[in-house]
Amino acid sequence: MVGTAKNGRVRHAFSVVNGGQELGPSSAPVSNAGSESGGIEFTREDVDALLNERPKRKDRFSLKEKCETMSEYIKRLKLCIKWFQELEESYLIGREKLENDVEVSERQRDEMGILLKNKEEELNSIIAELRKNYASLQEKFTKEELDKMAAMESLASEREARLEIERSQNSLSDEHGRVQRELSSATQKITSLNDMYKRLQEYIASLQQYNSKLHNDLSTVEEDFKRVEKEKVSMVENLSMLRGQLSVSRQTQDDAIKQRDALVNEVASLRMELQQVRDDRDRHKLQVQTLTAEYTTYKESTEKSSFEVDNLKSKYTKLEVRCLSQTDQIRTLKDQLMIAEEKVQMSNLTTLETRTEYEGQKKLISELQTRLADAEFKLIEGEMLRKKLHNTILELKGNIRVFCRVRPLLADEDVSTEGKVISYPTSMDALGRGIDLVQPGQKHSFTFDRVFMPEISQEDVFEDISQLVQSALDGYKVCIFAYGQTGSGKTYTMMGQPGDPDQKGLIPRSLEQIFKTRQSLQPQGWKYEMQVSMLEIYNETIRDLLAPNRSSSDMLRENGFGGKQYTIKHDANGNTLVSDLTIVDVRTAKEVSYLLERAAHSRSVGKTQMNEESSRSHFVFTLRISGVNESTEQQVQGVLNLIDLAGSERLSKSGSTGDRLKETQAINKSLSSLSDVIFALAKKEDHVPFRNSKLTYLLQPCLGGDSKTLMFVNISPDPSSAGESLCSLRFASRVNACDIGVPRRQTNMRPPDSRISYG
Repeated sequence: MVGTAKNGRVRHAFSVVNGGQELGPSSAPVSNAGSESGGIEFTREDVDALLNERPKRKDRFSLKEKCETMSEYIKRLKLCIKWFQELEESYLIGREKLENDVEVSERQRDEMGILLKNKEEELNSIIAELRKNYASLQEKFTKEELDKMAAMESLASEREARLEIERSQNSLSDEHGRVQRELSSATQKITSLNDMYKRLQEYIASLQQYNSKLHNDLSTVEEDFKRVEKEKVSMVENLSMLRGQLSVSRQTQDDAIKQRDALVNEVASLRMELQQVRDDRDRHKLQVQTLTAEYTTYKESTEKSSFEVDNLKSKYTKLEVRCLSQTDQIRTLKDQLMIAEEKVQMSNLTTLETRTEYEGQKKLISELQTRLADAEFKLIEGEMLRKKLHNTILELKGNIRVFCRVRPLLADEDVSTEGKVISYPTSMDALGRGIDLVQPGQKHSFTFDRVFMPEISQEDVFEDISQLVQSALDGYKVCIFAYGQTGSGKTYTMMGQPGDPDQKGLIPRSLEQIFKTRQSLQPQGWKYEMQVSMLEIYNETIRDLLAPNRSSSDMLRENGFGGKQYTIKHDANGNTLVSDLTIVDVRTAKEVSYLLERAAHSRSVGKTQMNEESSRSHFVFTLRISGVNESTEQQVQGVLNLIDLAGSERLSKSGSTGDRLKETQAINKSLSSLSDVIFALAKKEDHVPFRNSKLTYLLQPCLGGDSKTLMFVNISPDPSSAGESLCSLRFASRVNACDIGVPRRQTNMRPPDSRISYG
């Protein structure tokens, strides 16, 4: 919303003015009051007829008849307003009840949803944990089964190895037996061969003996032959016979020689066989020794394998025990899983019941929301009717209303009961509206729209003007200003005491109400944009309190040393324009509070004999409100002017000199011009001197136009200030008697580059 005006004035965003600081939202409660209507009911036709009714008088110039007619009309309007307030209160109560029912139902639904979610999460966590445990146990069981299978396989392989060893041992034993048998048979064969060799040697010896015998016989024969030769003749026959015998003997010898050769050959073969048998025996001995060593090794490995088999058997026994225990655990976990599944089934049933109940609650909530929408529609209609009635009653009460506020006595102003100059009538007609000021020998009575005693709090004061502040959001121009002498509590009424939330003045409370109401109207389709400007009129010079980088040199230039010249102009629509004035777009009450604090530091104050910190200028705060309703396409434009006037003072009491004297003269001159304007308005003169001062010219739309105006007259109870208090009360009484016209609601949207208006 930052734009440039046609005359060169620049509108600044809030972040530019406050040095880039952004503040959060703030709000304050709004007080509303209601009353009994006495059982009277009105229809829309009755209300329209009552609003459109025009009083008929026999004599137009009879003020008494006019007052009676207006009093009667106001009584009927009050009854109508009381009835509407009661109806509005019942709507609000019904709406609050429906909202509470909706909240309770939603809370129950949320609680049931949370409970259901927690239950599901708990069951899911239990199931996940059980599944995790089951998976881990299944994994352990699988691992144990694998270990068991590996152990069984190793055991089977050991058994097979053992059986193989036993088979090899048996085969070795058989081989050893066979070798032993072969060895024994070979030994027997060797023994038999030795016996045969001995027999052959004996036979050879016998043959040798026989040969020697034969040789001996031969020699004997030869000797006999010789002897026979001698007896040759005689022995021829014997010789021939002997030759036959000799041939036989030779044949026998040849047979014996052949037999001997055969026997020698057989002995040689037997010797070869014996040598072969001996070689076989040696080879078999080596085989026996090798087999014996292998047998010893196999025996040792068999003993070791037996030990390992025993260990494996013990491990197998332990694994079987462990498997049995894990089987029991798995069986227990399966039982727990079945129980958990049963619980899940039960929870599913509970969930179904809860969902059924949730659906019922949902239907109830939809019905309640429908009723709530109807109530909101009725509330919107009632709000529109309330605005119309409220603005009508304010118009009937008068455009310029006057509230009087008396500040408490200060510590150095302690006055006895006899010395009090302010009193309050207790009659029914003047209760809460009348004030009496007593001067020596004379009592002055005044009646205003409202009189606030010293003990009245800031909140109670604001409660009486809250509806007037609401009119700014409804599209009206509203002006509230504080008037009174120096030290009477004007700044306290408008600004309050900084740092104390209970002592906040009308300006911060009005802003909190506006921003809170803006937020509450958003559901009805209203959207608002707001702009703020602040200025002071010091020595008849306008100062921009929100100008960026404001310094002392700027203040000197504004005092007439070459600074900006702010000019006031009024357009045909009754809007007041101040050229080159800084305008800030605001979104929250805290942003405005920051700007107020900044403006307070820039405002001109000084010390006098009447006040330690006296305001030496007129402070004007303006809030421009532009609203649009997207649902009804209704547009409004309102202005809220909150003004803290400088205090009137007498030079004899304030003791002002130098710059303070010039300030006092300028203040008294502007307030005197304001008094002249009020007198002219009260007398209905043709010419009203608005241009006599910057203050009256700036407030022209508020005093003589279509604005709803309220003046706070602040009074000091100090007896030494009785004269000035009397002047203030008389001036306020004249203001209360002014008739400045009928307020007009602004329904046209302001162009984006238009300037803010005072009025």
